[in-house]
Amino acid sequence: MRVFGITGRKNAGKTTLTEKLVAEFTARGYRVSTVKHAHHATDVDQPGRDSHRHREAGAVEVVLASSSRWALMHELRGDTPPELSDHLQVMSRVDLVLVEGYKLAPHPKLEIWRAANGADLLAPDHPTIELLASDQGDGGTGLPVLDPNDIKGIADYIERRTGLTDLKKRGSSMPEGVRWTPVDEVFEALKSAIRPIEGAERLPLSEAPGRVLAEDAIARRSHPPAANSAVDGYGYAFETVDFSKGPLPLAEGRAAAGEPYPGEVPPGHLLRILTGAHLPKGVDTVVLQEHVTLTEAGLSVSKPQRKKGANCRRAGEDMSAGDLALKAGSVLRAPDLGLAAALGIAHVMVRPRLRVGVLSTGSEIIAHDLAADFPLQTPDANRPMLLAELQRLGFEAVDLGIVGDDRAAIRAALTAATERCDAVLTSGGASQGDEDHTAALLREEADLQVWRVAVKPGRPLALAHWQGMPVFGLPGNPVAALVTALIFAVPALYQRAGAGWRRPQGFLVPAGFARVKQAGRREYLRARLTEEGVAEAFVSEGSGRVSGLSWAEGLIELPDAFCDIRPGDPVRFLPWQGFGP
Repeated sequence: MRVFGITGRKNAGKTTLTEKLVAEFTARGYRVSTVKHAHHATDVDQPGRDSHRHREAGAVEVVLASSSRWALMHELRGDTPPELSDHLQVMSRVDLVLVEGYKLAPHPKLEIWRAANGADLLAPDHPTIELLASDQGDGGTGLPVLDPNDIKGIADYIERRTGLTDLKKRGSSMPEGVRWTPVDEVFEALKSAIRPIEGAERLPLSEAPGRVLAEDAIARRSHPPAANSAVDGYGYAFETVDFSKGPLPLAEGRAAAGEPYPGEVPPGHLLRILTGAHLPKGVDTVVLQEHVTLTEAGLSVSKPQRKKGANCRRAGEDMSAGDLALKAGSVLRAPDLGLAAALGIAHVMVRPRLRVGVLSTGSEIIAHDLAADFPLQTPDANRPMLLAELQRLGFEAVDLGIVGDDRAAIRAALTAATERCDAVLTSGGASQGDEDHTAALLREEADLQVWRVAVKPGRPLALAHWQGMPVFGLPGNPVAALVTALIFAVPALYQRAGAGWRRPQGFLVPAGFARVKQAGRREYLRARLTEEGVAEAFVSEGSGRVSGLSWAEGLIELPDAFCDIRPGDPVRFLPWQGFGP
């Protein structure tokens, strides 16, 4: 974040100047925060306050919250006070932080020096002071001087010095005179246009991984089916034993998983019981075996259980027969199949596996395995890449080959695909240029929708229904093709498969890069994480650098709004795995 300091001797007017600068920068449209370094024994909390009582009781941190504001107080208890940089790390992202105090910190500063204060200058001993707000000259320092009451002039200096002037160029990055469709608007259009495929089949669990449930799966039995022991130990009836009276008698036999105890445990007796064993009659509590000593006189317990039912699992504690186990629309993963098996569900009703075709278009495109023999033509990187991604996501990927810039050939390929596919991804020819034959054909013979999406990389994106089959027109550039497929087509394909619209799953990580992004479009950066969990961005933003896709572990999503990202700022990371079910 941009940081500038206000320093000076005691009673020089630092707080008044800071207050006026905050108002000035806010009026100029900037978001401003401040840090105030409290000297001496000043405390941010006072005795008698509820928060103070919490801290005195031993709380490490206390959040004091109201409907107007909240504050986090961290108790140092003799630890070294944090540096200014530590405080900046936990502050929300703003345009400028004005720091009052911290004169030894490395950020640039001005010193306020007034004759009425009668104090010496700090500047000669502090090289980070580069401006004086003074009514008595420069004191022989040679530093530039502004009047302490010239708030506009001081703000102008800070604006230039910190680079805030760059933020005044916040206008949209999108060319004027063209209708650019916001990403979220495209999402809504796709959600409205895509219908799930029909049909269902009944499969055993062993054949169901990756399939979409066509109807709810209901538990056929409870889990666990009966009350059982959660540990290895000794079971007894809680209200029948008194451990204070010495060793207790041991009942004959034992209970183990799959070996139920045949009788009833006598009152006052303990029974050897193992993990997973059903609780026999006369047992409602289990003590850990580590806390039991077996002697000739009986069993001695060092740590008796204080609560009835300790170390026991209730029947149906997890789920009961008749409960909803898995909802229709779920994409069945290994944990889902484990749950179904535990609940006695042997078969599930699932939708057909979605068949997705991939068709590359363009007379300049040649199959990648022939590229070495035709150096002037473009190897088809999109088709093997998209087919592999579709397979990874659990769809049935159908290779539709390459078609040149010939409308009759494209028409024939799409018509043939309706017999083999439930949806098709095409790459190339999705825009509105002279050679965009796929878009021209779909415009004339189908219900084509073409968007200039406010996204980078990408922009041209098309959707049409060819004889009822959705056709997604992706850009021809491989980087743009993969990004638009993941961001737009894959969620729609899940909806087509009956799993509903599924946006990618991501999480916040610290940025390991700096970037200023203008408002107007959403951007996706190829990125990967360091061992420390920091996001690195690919060295080039150019969508022609296909190597960045292989280098990356996922994408950084930057929102539509203006962004000024500095190292350490939180950014949203979408790993490749986050685009799956």
